[in-house]
Amino acid sequence: MDRRGGDGSAGDADYSRIGKDYSRYRRPDPRIAARIVEALGSARSVLNVGAGAGSYEPTDRNVTPVEPSASMRAQRLPHLPVAVDATADRLPFPDAHFDASMTTFSVHQWPDLRAGLTEMRRVTQGPIVILTCDPDALDRFWLHDYAPEVTAVEGNRYPPVGEIIAALGGAADVLEVPIPLDCTDGFNEAYYGRPERLLEEGARLACSGWSFIALTIVQRFVDKLSGDLADGTWDRLYGYFRALSQFEGPLRLIVG
Repeated sequence: MDRRGGDGSAGDADYSRIGKDYSRYRRPDPRIAARIVEALGSARSVLNVGAGAGSYEPTDRNVTPVEPSASMRAQRLPHLPVAVDATADRLPFPDAHFDASMTTFSVHQWPDLRAGLTEMRRVTQGPIVILTCDPDALDRFWLHDYAPEVTAVEGNRYPPVGEIIAALGGAADVLEVPIPLDCTDGFNEAYYGRPERLLEEGARLACSGWSFIALTIVQRFVDKLSGDLADGTWDRLYGYFRALSQFEGPLRLIVG
């Protein structure tokens, strides 16, 4: 049965509605990118599943991107390879076709995690590199106090790290990835020390979890955070986040 959305999206988020400014806010951070490149090792041919607009695709490798959403494929820059219209659980490639595979901020949207990772393993000779978030660590920063509904949604969407490891065959390295204060990739935790950015609608929509929250809750968040920033409450309670050069949050690199 075809479970893809109107623009081809295979996940739970409607990128035809929320993905318009995705590439503006979700720009790959070079420090996170370096960790991904290191995990890919010497691989020359790399499959990128759920490639989106092309974040974190290494430009010094032969990358084959796979992206089911037409909205996201349309945002890929001209210098990047054209993405294949396919889904993780049905990869149109022969066995052991790639030296390595990668996926970033994507596994939480797959309808069938095990099927997708099994397919990645089938077409990959070497490492599978997954950038994701640990759902058990999503409450480590102040957003949980302002919008616990967002944390709850994300916690239910991100697969447990143990589930990912099991789907990879039971063996993988799990690395905590520190988030820099000036992180250019605008996922929620990237704004741990820059709360003002989450008052921007575009910044919120670039994090798909917000699209599952009622507009009344989003407005409550905006009103509360705006007021607390204006009267100094936020800085009194959470201002120490502004001084952290990096944040040990939920970001994880899983290498199987």
